Amino acid sequence: MTRRQAIQAGTLGALGLSMGDLFRLQAAEKAAMTMAEGKKLKARAQSVIQINLPGGFHQQESFDPKPEAPIDIRGSFGVTKTKTGDLIADTFPQTAKITDKLTLLRSVVGKVPDHGIASYHLFTGYTPTAVIDYPQMGSIVSHELGQRGELPPYIAIPNKNAYGGSTGFLSSAYGAFEVNADPGERGYQVRDFSIPKDVSLERFDKRQTARQLVEKRLRALESDPELLSTMDGFYKQAYTMLTSEKAQAAFTLDRISEADRLLYGSQVTGEVKGPDGKYHKKGLAERLLVARQLVETGVRFVTVQYGSWDCHVDVKKSTLDQMGPLDAGIAGLITDLDRRGLLDSTIVWVTSEFGRTPKINKDSGRDHFARCYSMLIAGGGFTRGQLYGASDSTGAEPMTDALPLEDLMFTIYHQLGIDADKELLAFGTRPIEIVKGGKLVPGLLA
Repeated sequence: MTRRQAIQAGTLGALGLSMGDLFRLQAAEKAAMTMAEGKKLKARAQSVIQINLPGGFHQQESFDPKPEAPIDIRGSFGVTKTKTGDLIADTFPQTAKITDKLTLLRSVVGKVPDHGIASYHLFTGYTPTAVIDYPQMGSIVSHELGQRGELPPYIAIPNKNAYGGSTGFLSSAYGAFEVNADPGERGYQVRDFSIPKDVSLERFDKRQTARQLVEKRLRALESDPELLSTMDGFYKQAYTMLTSEKAQAAFTLDRISEADRLLYGSQVTGEVKGPDGKYHKKGLAERLLVARQLVETGVRFVTVQYGSWDCHVDVKKSTLDQMGPLDAGIAGLITDLDRRGLLDSTIVWVTSEFGRTPKINKDSGRDHFARCYSMLIAGGGFTRGQLYGASDSTGAEPMTDALPLEDLMFTIYHQLGIDADKELLAFGTRPIEIVKGGKLVPGLLA
């Protein structure tokens, strides 16, 4: 049973056994899995917001434009000078103003320029094999750090990446809670996270009371009262999730001010008219506003999917429509976290499974490329105002400070207080490192 199915079953049964079992499963799984002791690390960050750009985000039209390269190499847009004096594509004017709060990574090294394999690598740190299914980073964080507050530790908006794997050899209890709804669309409502409409709160409480009476009778007969006390804690946790105003409010946009909506780019539309002849908003602002509220509430790992960046034909036209909302969303989120005092404890990580080829193809597009590409990271004890690494003159290879994806993930884990050298046991007997072959990158840390 997946996490969503368990929560849904618990909801429809008004806290039936499966809801309590979900939390019991989490604790039992963690207690039963023998692990090699990792180093005790001090956490600099409490949460991660991963903005993932599926399809292969082009570094030349964003964070590494190569304006002096030949025309078939350089980025398709103009350039703008950032606050720190570097050049990025002029499609990111708002991000350019806040580069003193973030670090651009221009030398990320992947492995395979295939969407499925590279996405799995991005989310797990491993390439897929026929023998072992590896857990996603969010699942590892959930397993290692547990729940903080009333909500699940790992949440995906609106859904998790279809190719990014799942909980792997860990229990499904550590999987992402998928919102399964887009905060940027009309009628947005998180499914399976509220009391059924045909069940009043009074009736819901009566069912809870009835369960407690049954449990009280069982306590009189139970030889191990500690076991029942533990189960009671799991039911209380489930009950809190469904009835807490704070937990429910974290998913809604009712309390968001108009100023905050504008800061995140809610007014920014795409560059192409829809079938109705109008320019439409893309909805990233609302997704990121919900993500910010979730980390405020205590969620440890939020992944936000946005756009489609596969651009084999006409790289400029195929993705320009998404650039404005992405620029505003990145700048708004980082600015907002900083002014709220949350940037030091929240890592903002802009990712894609790979980059694009240095040379424009015959169809004016760019193809898959994993040997050198760009990402962005901010907060959580990472450096501010840095341009880390550099690609060569054509963007084909790292010229300085090559940054393998495993090293970057290792460093993110480190900032969360997780030793990525630690081994978890798969199948009860096989030790698996959280990140194999990764190492800490001190140059990224403030």
